[in-house]
Amino acid sequence: MANKPDTVGTRIRYWRMRRGGMTQAVLAGLAGVTQSYVSQVESGRKTIDRRSTLVALAAALQVTVADLLGQGTESGDPARESAAECVPAIWSALIEIEDGERRPSAYTTERLAAEIARADQLRNSCNYPAMARMLPSLLLEAAAVGGASLAQVAYLASTCLRHLGYRHLALNAARISVSAAEDVEDCAWIGASRFVYAQSLPIESARLAARAADRSLVELQGDAADVRVRQMLGQLHLMAALASTVDARPNVARDHLAEATREAASLGDPADGGGFNGCCFGPTNVGLWKMSIAAEQGESGKVIELSRTIRPQVLKASNRQLSYWLDIGRALADGGRRDAEALAAFVQAERAAPIPFAINPLARDAVVTLAQRAQRRAIPDELRLLAGRIGVNLAA
Repeated sequence: MANKPDTVGTRIRYWRMRRGGMTQAVLAGLAGVTQSYVSQVESGRKTIDRRSTLVALAAALQVTVADLLGQGTESGDPARESAAECVPAIWSALIEIEDGERRPSAYTTERLAAEIARADQLRNSCNYPAMARMLPSLLLEAAAVGGASLAQVAYLASTCLRHLGYRHLALNAARISVSAAEDVEDCAWIGASRFVYAQSLPIESARLAARAADRSLVELQGDAADVRVRQMLGQLHLMAALASTVDARPNVARDHLAEATREAASLGDPADGGGFNGCCFGPTNVGLWKMSIAAEQGESGKVIELSRTIRPQVLKASNRQLSYWLDIGRALADGGRRDAEALAAFVQAERAAPIPFAINPLARDAVVTLAQRAQRRAIPDELRLLAGRIGVNLAA
């Protein structure tokens, strides 16, 4: 008999039982949802599509969102385990840098630039295990040089660690990136590092993330003549819009989204598909963030409507294509009437970025939910294959 997949729903039930056998009705009341919704999530018939709902449920259960997502604790996925083996060395390197230790550089300027470029290519392809293997030595080499090199490598480290579920370490790396950029007064990298800092904050800290983005927008506005800075201002507006949506401040989110849309229309999509630091700011990326914000607002129909106007393939970062197909899939899965179309979207998401799809707890939950709903009929071969590739056992 195969073990039942470890999902957000099973973790919610586990923590509910740990809280003195709290009933579903009590949990629902504390979190501001219905008892029926809690029941469907725990049984795997429904996924949680909104960050704000995760925050509310975690608060009611007196745990963190990371506890509900199982981030940093899952086992069995080869990509995650491969990366996890490198995390202690990355942590050690971050501590050494934060403590002010600097080793003599063993790299030439050319080799350091080539290694940074290679790590950035791995980020664009979402190969986080390969990135993780590079980071311990690359962080220390970049620290020996400092400045924009350290800002960029620490940015890459923060991105990698966040996607692997190590937000506390991602936050440490982001702070190093901010400090390095500020030391050399590089406004574009200050914007980038503060963007990744806001991204690294726990989901529960949405208001803090929005405030951090707001402060950076004010401080960097005077340098908007630099196109690189304008791109990062746009990204900060997008970050503030999503964080404000999670924080239930839709009017603030609307204002930030309008500013990002205006800036993107002026700049256009980056000619190389990536733009400064590969952040992809332009009309296409704004459209993708609009889809994510609509999903956070529970507007599945709007997500699908927006998707018809967006061509994510013009951007080189595969995580942007992953975001597109994952948002579509979850929107189509809402309600259970378009599961075949949802499956097709999830297959596209997995093809775009296999590693992050496999280790994304909400993506895994979505696949499990489709399977739960398919139990009354034969599970499609394509769904069984997709589940197998991401380590979800659908055997009875």
